[in-house]
Amino acid sequence: MQRIIDLTLEITNKMLVQDAFQSNIYVPMVSHEESKSFNTGTPEDPFTSTWNYLGMVEHTGTHVDAFYHMSPKGLPIDQMPLDLFFGKAVCLDMRHIPARGNITVSDVEKAEKEAGVIIQGHIVLFATGVHERYFPSKDVLCMNPDIAPETVAWLASRGSRMHGVEGPSTDIMDTQLFPSHRACRDLGLSHYEWLVNLDQLIGKGEFLFYGIPLKLRNGSGSPVRAFAVIEE
Repeated sequence: MQRIIDLTLEITNKMLVQDAFQSNIYVPMVSHEESKSFNTGTPEDPFTSTWNYLGMVEHTGTHVDAFYHMSPKGLPIDQMPLDLFFGKAVCLDMRHIPARGNITVSDVEKAEKEAGVIIQGHIVLFATGVHERYFPSKDVLCMNPDIAPETVAWLASRGSRMHGVEGPSTDIMDTQLFPSHRACRDLGLSHYEWLVNLDQLIGKGEFLFYGIPLKLRNGSGSPVRAFAVIEE
């Protein structure tokens, strides 16, 4: 029996974003009542409709980074292979890592054993608890642990091309150092940021992950609807 777990932060108006980004706009444009003036449908069966306006930086909420985001020579999101964005996955329990801590290779190796999955080509998700502890406070923007460059290299050595985290970044953003992003740039990896509900995947072993980006021409990233399919 399969169960789907939604890993996506709900899109609302004026969401939390890092200081370098403009917040998003997501507002009603036309209501069903207002659309009556369009006189669509027929007199016997009038048709009304509604629509909203959405404007946002590609890195708002649950999103994936393009290689281009980290390197001017990297592929934009619309040119990255689609098979990067779905496949076998595992979630590692990193909830013991302190705020603004560091996820090391030894942390990952220990969590790998606890998960009972040998990482080989998996999408690796890191459950840190940062979203549950801090959201919707602005503290969530700077209290996440980062992923050590050595850990990124370890993931690459295991054939893992993508990984994902809770919170806005794989790095502690206010340090302005971005070691994890730089390691991804150099090793040809990328990642998902601001996933939610990862605690529901701890102890579930191997599962299928999906996080397909929009086909944004020359996009530096994209919002995604991320979810996991687990066997029960």
